[in-house]
Amino acid sequence: MNQKILLIEDDTDVRENVAEILGLSEYEVYTAKNGKEGLKMATEVHPDLIICDVMMPEMDGYSVLYNLAKNPEQAHIPFIFLTAKTEREDQRKGMRMGADDYLTKPFDATELLLTVETRLKKNAMIKGKYASNPKGMTDLAKNSGAPAAVEEILAKSKTAPYKKREVIYREGALATHIYYVAKGKVKTIKLHEDGKELIVAIFNSGDFFGYVAPMTETEFCHSAVCLEDSEITSIPVEQFRLLLRTNSAVTTKLIGILAGDVREKEIEMLEIAYGTVRSRVADGLIKIAEKYPDHGSTGIPPTREEIAQFIGIATETLIRTISDFKEEGYVKTNGKFIVPVSEKLKVFKF
Repeated sequence: MNQKILLIEDDTDVRENVAEILGLSEYEVYTAKNGKEGLKMATEVHPDLIICDVMMPEMDGYSVLYNLAKNPEQAHIPFIFLTAKTEREDQRKGMRMGADDYLTKPFDATELLLTVETRLKKNAMIKGKYASNPKGMTDLAKNSGAPAAVEEILAKSKTAPYKKREVIYREGALATHIYYVAKGKVKTIKLHEDGKELIVAIFNSGDFFGYVAPMTETEFCHSAVCLEDSEITSIPVEQFRLLLRTNSAVTTKLIGILAGDVREKEIEMLEIAYGTVRSRVADGLIKIAEKYPDHGSTGIPPTREEIAQFIGIATETLIRTISDFKEEGYVKTNGKFIVPVSEKLKVFKF
């Protein structure tokens, strides 16, 4: 099926010429002569991309973009402004409002088609399914195509070495940065009043972490500690917010990822409340093994105590359950390391 493009332009000659160029490139083109008509058509045809003039009677392009952004079903549509204005401030205003690109009249057919193709490809990546975890957050940022690309953000941020067991931030600290694992592994933990530790999550190289508190301007609700010698990049939260402000589709996806985080925690709470010890241990081993994909035959590095902290059970209980699993063929041991047999362990998942 051909991709649908909605062109909103009050100048008849420009509207017809652009529509012809797009049509010859096998796009399905819909046209509107003003903003009000364009908004109505956007609801009816569900376009894959919108090209809109800035200066129009009745409703200008800024108003069109503003109204689209208020509708969750339309906020993700790539939006390209079409204008004769060349002032930088006009372009910046459009980008701040969430426009994806700008075409300044006059332009040629090649420039038009390249801009359209680029925006459609980037939106296709963003519309892809991202996991509701730090990997999803990382993939989203890298595929966003926003002006403040994640590589540029990371390049401008500070990366520092951390030793194994070194604290990156502590629970209760004011959250002013988002963090990225350039190398190594990190765990986030909660401490019980009796001093017992619960591992909330484990992060690999290439993962963002600690991003909820800074985005909501609250304090960290957990601590972050290195599981091994690592290199951690700290990103000022304002730089990351720029990535979100410049692309409404990225913001929409981020909300979905954060909602997925909440849903995943709800499932974990159900598992803790109603799951058996065996199912909790099996699920925990599978999740930890996914964090150490290169240790499939040698065994996962975390100690028995760390695995118990991740699952939320006593170390003695974990050791007994692992012993049972080993006798039943669900896990193997390689010295002090555990080698989960994932496919068999899945029968226990909650």
